[in-house]
Amino acid sequence: QAQLVESGGGLVQAGGSLRLSCVVSGRTFSSYAMGWFRQAPGKEREFVAAISWGGGSTAYADSVKGRFTISRDNAKNTVYLQMNSLKPEDTAVYYCAAKSGSHSTYAGAFGSWGQGTQVTVSS
Repeated sequence: QAQLVESGGGLVQAGGSLRLSCVVSGRTFSSYAMGWFRQAPGKEREFVAAISWGGGSTAYADSVKGRFTISRDNAKNTVYLQMNSLKPEDTAVYYCAAKSGSHSTYAGAFGSWGQGTQVTVSS
């Protein structure tokens, strides 16, 4: 079972940037598709971005397309989420997740999750 640890969250003003990182230990990282999800207070967890095991295929939620970029470094067992032009509505706990096989936008397809990192965007 993979273990995932996120970092990089914090408080930022609207228009600012943050980069989240997620380090994965356990089984071979390069065999996992990875995803980022977020959950705001009182709302359901929602898909943000996903990347295939080799990094050649990505997917984004419409709400973050053009502002967020997902990437991975298989040599460092790490997946990143670069978040630019942040908006107050991006405020949420951000979770990274891992799954075997092809990447997905569906949270239920991911078997391993991190503990989450808080991102707060002030207006």
